[in-house]
Amino acid sequence: MSVAAGKLRASVMDRAGRTAHPAGLRHLAELDGPLRDLRRQARRIDQWGRTLADVLMGGGRLLTAGNGGSAAEAQHLAAELVGRYRDERAPLSAIALCAESAAVTAIGNDYGAKEVFARQVRAHGRPGDVLVALSTSGASPNVLAAVDAAAERGILTWALTGAPGNPLAARADECLAVDSPHTATVQEIHLIAIHLLCEAVDARLAGLEGSGLR
Repeated sequence: MSVAAGKLRASVMDRAGRTAHPAGLRHLAELDGPLRDLRRQARRIDQWGRTLADVLMGGGRLLTAGNGGSAAEAQHLAAELVGRYRDERAPLSAIALCAESAAVTAIGNDYGAKEVFARQVRAHGRPGDVLVALSTSGASPNVLAAVDAAAERGILTWALTGAPGNPLAARADECLAVDSPHTATVQEIHLIAIHLLCEAVDARLAGLEGSGLR
């Protein structure tokens, strides 16, 4: 056995000499419970998709917001709607507030970090629009402020968060909470939920087109 192979073998042995699970398998195991929970939320996400499709086809808009990894997922959701998720269709109006770098930095500089999304909600949002707010902690001050601003303007708010019982879950109209202490697990479940939401939007639009209502 080569030195490199010996080191590799040692790296997957625990102190008792038993073969340990690779870190990747532990990571995958962490997804088992949250994925089961997500299955139970499938009807909720489908209803969100139907509602969002109706809002967008009625001339409304989706706003999304989040920080860090949640910002990337907020942008991902907006991009799937402005571009397309899978099936060919007309572009849909969606703005990722975290992607507006000039606005984010100007507002942060002039009004403070807490206002970077809320001020944009007041600028772009109209009654009947939808805000999807993402926060793994459920306690990000700027995301909470965005939800409060949306409520003031009559904008429907949906939250994607981590463990239940957080401030964002309490303030949003509806919430999909991922009961896990691991940020990576929460973000991975959020991404699946985003794809399910996009699929539900497309299914609703296809149904409207088939019935001649679109």
